[in-house]
Amino acid sequence: MNAEQFLKDIFKAAINAGKGEQTLIDALPSPPKGKTIVIGAGKAAATMAKTVEDHYTGNIDDGLVITRYGHSVHCRKIRVVEASHPLPDGSGQKAALSILEKVSNLTADDLVICLLSGGGSALMSIPAAGIPFTDKQALNKSLLKCGADIAEINCVRKHISAVKGGRLAKAAYPARVISYAISDVPGDDPAVIASGPTVPDPTTFADTMTVIRKYGIKPSAAITDYLNTAVNETPKAVDPCFDRCRMIITATPQQALEAAASFAERHGITPLILGSAIEGEARETAKVHAGIVKQIKNYGQPCQSPCVILSGGETTVTVGNNNGRGGRNTEFTLALAEKLNGVNGVYAIAGDTDGIDGTENAAGAIITPDTLKIASEHGLKACEYLHNNDSYSFFERIGSLVITGPTLTNVNDFRAILIV
Repeated sequence: MNAEQFLKDIFKAAINAGKGEQTLIDALPSPPKGKTIVIGAGKAAATMAKTVEDHYTGNIDDGLVITRYGHSVHCRKIRVVEASHPLPDGSGQKAALSILEKVSNLTADDLVICLLSGGGSALMSIPAAGIPFTDKQALNKSLLKCGADIAEINCVRKHISAVKGGRLAKAAYPARVISYAISDVPGDDPAVIASGPTVPDPTTFADTMTVIRKYGIKPSAAITDYLNTAVNETPKAVDPCFDRCRMIITATPQQALEAAASFAERHGITPLILGSAIEGEARETAKVHAGIVKQIKNYGQPCQSPCVILSGGETTVTVGNNNGRGGRNTEFTLALAEKLNGVNGVYAIAGDTDGIDGTENAAGAIITPDTLKIASEHGLKACEYLHNNDSYSFFERIGSLVITGPTLTNVNDFRAILIV
């Protein structure tokens, strides 16, 4: 068995399981008496829109979805706009304003089909009244670097937004809203996926200030003034607008892990799923995984080789004052390589299922027992690249990046450690 090819193939199996196309098709609603409007945002928004176009039995009267640059597919009736991720840009703002306009002034006879996936928070971005868009961009950048988890990041995003945290559902009322989501968040919480634009928001302005203080974030004066004086909370579960809303999750990280486990079993490899909602600093998560690897190698516990350790979720990276290139998956694999230090018979892959780890063009990276030896031959020290959050550069120099291109789905991070 070629270990590296096995890892690439098991990653592909996880990605394919994360598309959720058949679930979306099966759950499409009957046409309403009134109009059908299709909206959405996320890295899978365009492919989801095409699925709706191809299989919805009613007429689509209007539609617009926002996806990341390079993630578009051709749709006949639904307009697809590309915008920036993870930092929002003017294209996403303009398209989001158009979406808000499309769902306003609807009637109870109308239907809104909302398509959500990972990246939707940044792609569909309208600041609350009085907040300059540039201030929102700057705060988003600080949130991405500070080490906050996705729930904390989206808590803040929701409270400076005109569409997130249930506000889109509020704007669409009294129309019926059915949302279909591909989950990219630990626990599959609908209020966190794309910052929950069509579901009740359990967080508050007080929670937002707690996150800001916890990570020492310094928002602009305009954002600070807004957070200190805002009286209109995000809509909560008691709001009648949610009586006409429904959320259906079409794909989850757990489904991706189960598909990977089945793939492993077909190849005579015992799978060990650690969990689909693992969070924490990427390099600390790597230490835990390395410890499990050593327990298996030394004692055959909790399973014997050949086996593959599988996990998902969304780790974080606290970025120092450096110009390093990388993402949480390449940082995980580099930290894992350092901790394993060439343990024989251990190979690993970590990648983002959307094909983009951080802001680079790689999904992640692969390590082998020879990774550190090869790096040394190139004059590279893993500890130095970790210190500079420069994991992408490390793996680029030794040719171990995993580059898939846009996968047009996103069920969060995927990690597989093969022990033979």
